[in-house]
Amino acid sequence: MKFKSEEDIKNLIEGGKRMGEVLEMLAALCRPGVSTFEIDKEAEKLIRKAGGKPAFKGYKTHVSDRPFPATICASLNTEVVHGIPRKNVILKDGDIFSIDIGMQWPVSDGLITDTALTVPIGNISDKTRKLLDVTRRSLEKGLAAVKPGNSVASVGRAIESYVKSEGSYGIVRDLVGHGVGHAVHEDPYIPNYYDKNLESMKFEPGMVVAIEPMIAIGDWRVVTMPDGWTIKMADNSLSAHFEHTVVVTKDGNIVVTRRPHETL
Repeated sequence: MKFKSEEDIKNLIEGGKRMGEVLEMLAALCRPGVSTFEIDKEAEKLIRKAGGKPAFKGYKTHVSDRPFPATICASLNTEVVHGIPRKNVILKDGDIFSIDIGMQWPVSDGLITDTALTVPIGNISDKTRKLLDVTRRSLEKGLAAVKPGNSVASVGRAIESYVKSEGSYGIVRDLVGHGVGHAVHEDPYIPNYYDKNLESMKFEPGMVVAIEPMIAIGDWRVVTMPDGWTIKMADNSLSAHFEHTVVVTKDGNIVVTRRPHETL
């Protein structure tokens, strides 16, 4: 677990602000007829313009892995995360499209912020819209639990309790939130469900984490596709993903990746 200095936190606050602005601009581009490849190209352009560099492009989970080839993770409908943008994947009316994006800012020796949202494309059903609303609100429940003295387990408890109160949804268990800043993934791991083994781990000022509930209309189980990156729901149910980077402070927390016109 890596604690961040005051200077680190200043960079995270500024980098997170810029990251939120980029994601909002990308969300506005998501409409029927646009390819996920186009959105990815614009994402890299905007990150470079903001004075940062893509955190995911070339990323490897393990040394032997194929490096991730794009700036954004572009996941459509039944895909949860790590979808690869492609020229032949065209957004259409009724889709839901998740953009997961990370930026190192500033370019030289900067820190990484990580954020995501799921965008409705054109007209979506009431059932699908509720999935997006529940996932977005569950993120807010999780963020509220990130404060000094609270356990890491309290985040998963807050998210799981809220999601269960809204109906029969699948909370993805194989993918979790995590520390972030000096690297894309740092300790601790933060499940979106209650894990009593994490009760002894407490949030402290200087910790920086990414909270990211991934919720499906069906079962929680996922599978990895042949490209080695794209993870989708095993039962082909629709899924949504929202994420923010949050800094733990002595008084509570700062959500650094808020979008300019984000509504809670």
